[in-house]
Amino acid sequence: MARTHRYTVDVSWTGNLGTGTSGYREFSRDHEVSGPGKPVLPGSSDPAFRGDPSRYNPEELLVAALSQCHMLWFLHLASANGVVVTGYTDHPEGTMAEGRGGGGEFTEVLLRPEVTVAEPGMLAGAEGLHEQAHTLCFIARSVNFPVHHQPSTTAAAVSTG
Repeated sequence: MARTHRYTVDVSWTGNLGTGTSGYREFSRDHEVSGPGKPVLPGSSDPAFRGDPSRYNPEELLVAALSQCHMLWFLHLASANGVVVTGYTDHPEGTMAEGRGGGGEFTEVLLRPEVTVAEPGMLAGAEGLHEQAHTLCFIARSVNFPVHHQPSTTAAAVSTG
């Protein structure tokens, strides 16, 4: 039997400037995402939609979620396959097309994981894990747009004693 998981957070609008949503320019898009025992994540809308650029917007968080999911699966697969990862960073980018009437949709996300493995002999094994991580990522499997990958993998420098 398949297991079911539920995820809950609290999202609270903090942008009432005194008159609520009495006009398009009369309220802030600021809000907070929180959960028990976790730090508050300050959110807003994209600055193109009157948001605060110092806060995370939902589009950034979606791109981050795809990157995190891929990374966590990749690290799991590396461990299970004897590939020792010593460093991992990603610089993902999402593209959203705004349509008429204000709506829009993501057209793609590009992940750019930069992986460092412990030894040169692990390079090929590491590179082969990205496609498997993509196939297993819960979030990538749930979106209706392509998620592409441009990984780079290097081996840690060998110290000469």
